[in-house]
Amino acid sequence: MTVGFGVGALLEQIIGPPGGFIFLALLGLILMRHHRRAGFYMTASGLGLLYIASLPLTADILLSGLEPETALSEKTLLPDDKPPQAIVILSAGRRYHAPEFAGDAPDAFALERIRYGVWLARRTLLPILVSGGLGAEQSPAEAELIKQLIESEYALPVRWIETQSRTTYENAQYSAKILKAEGIDSIYLVTHARHIKRSVQSFEKFGLTVVPAPTVFIGKDQRDLTLRHFLPSARSLNLTAQVFHEWVGMLWYAMRY
Repeated sequence: MTVGFGVGALLEQIIGPPGGFIFLALLGLILMRHHRRAGFYMTASGLGLLYIASLPLTADILLSGLEPETALSEKTLLPDDKPPQAIVILSAGRRYHAPEFAGDAPDAFALERIRYGVWLARRTLLPILVSGGLGAEQSPAEAELIKQLIESEYALPVRWIETQSRTTYENAQYSAKILKAEGIDSIYLVTHARHIKRSVQSFEKFGLTVVPAPTVFIGKDQRDLTLRHFLPSARSLNLTAQVFHEWVGMLWYAMRY
């Protein structure tokens, strides 16, 4: 889910990679007409930052502060101290007007969370809550799309859906309200490994005991430093932008909540 909407979301796109660095370089080119040296340094800085953001090494370093050290294992699946009573799967996004499905469908990030949430549900036999709003007028909420997919393609029931949220914080706020009404105060929380820290902090603020259930450990796939870590790639730039979003989100939540 996004850090915020309106001005906040726009500012994140303007200052974060890659947009912020491209804007800096373009401003430098414009400035060079009247202040050659200052414009040159500004352009060089923008291009240099864009190069750094495109490196696998940069994405790995930023990820190291977000992803937990370990995933859930069979041994840690059911903790003795206050075992979880439900599984919460956070939505991630949608594909609008997917022609092959004749409508909106969960995006690739959502599918990764769904798969792990289903895996967890089959091993624990716990009920599922799916959290995610952002349904435009006459469009289903993301939680509704995920519920339809889980029930039709995995033949598993989804007991609750939370359809009001627009942010991770609201995921926690509205999900906690549903769960506490059912007498549930301990959960597994399923989301991407890079998103788990901010998600857990949000859910714990609303009095839930959270067992993190992260999936997609990108940083854990890396090996020793090689030449590849210093070669820019579109994949690494995209990942750096996603991780930047998480760090901005954590800072924003720390200041606001």
